[in-house]
Amino acid sequence: MAGQGLAAGFLQVPAVTRAYTAACVLTTAAVQLELLSPFQLYFNPHLVFRKFQVWRLITTFLFFGPLGFGFFFNMLFVYPGPREWGWRGRIGGVCWARSGETEAQSTWHFLYQCCRFRYCRMLEEGSFRGRKADFVFMFLFGGVLMTLLGFLGSLFFLGQALMAMLVYVWSRRSPQVRVNFFGLLNFQAPFLPWALMGFSMLLGNSVLTDLLGIVVGHIYYFLEDVFPNQPGGKRLLLTPSFLKLLLDDPQEDPNYLPLPEEQPEH
Repeated sequence: MAGQGLAAGFLQVPAVTRAYTAACVLTTAAVQLELLSPFQLYFNPHLVFRKFQVWRLITTFLFFGPLGFGFFFNMLFVYPGPREWGWRGRIGGVCWARSGETEAQSTWHFLYQCCRFRYCRMLEEGSFRGRKADFVFMFLFGGVLMTLLGFLGSLFFLGQALMAMLVYVWSRRSPQVRVNFFGLLNFQAPFLPWALMGFSMLLGNSVLTDLLGIVVGHIYYFLEDVFPNQPGGKRLLLTPSFLKLLLDDPQEDPNYLPLPEEQPEH
């Protein structure tokens, strides 16, 4: 029954958020089960362009490190029992696993990432409702820009930056919303990205990653919401028509006249 409830709740999540969340969970599970190694996933320009390992352009956004699977299953089955991650790695001086982390720390990491995915869903259900193509295009725009800037900053995993971008855009489009931060603080939505960045620092994450997401989020927000409303401004980010054709529901032609047999009887 618990599994059925979880599946039903998951199917209620909007399509883009559901697909991205599933990809992140499956990638993390594959690493957790040692089917994949983080060394196969991180962004490396040399391996991408010289060895043609182009999948790294995608997997860099899918792996967040261990997300507290012990806590996840405890919440599902109400069964205590800490789990150890049992592996560690280091790339360029950045450690993505903490094998000595306690269950409480693992829990806070999991809650932190769940918080970010929650606002991804709220963004898709809010200002992007009925606009899957535009939402996907925002992912693509942010992903390309983060890859270029991340290369300059020697960042290897960019999923956290992508989540920071989504949170930033949501917060700027919901300025009057009051946010309850883990039951500890209450503040207006535009302060949320900075609160999450501070919380990320307490968890030992790199501030540069969150800053990258905030900067890219601000660029998107400015080009999409601010500049078009300025004198002489216009929309510069236009979603390709093939994405709209592929992802959006077809719009009804207002000039369409149904056949007599299709018209309702009076």
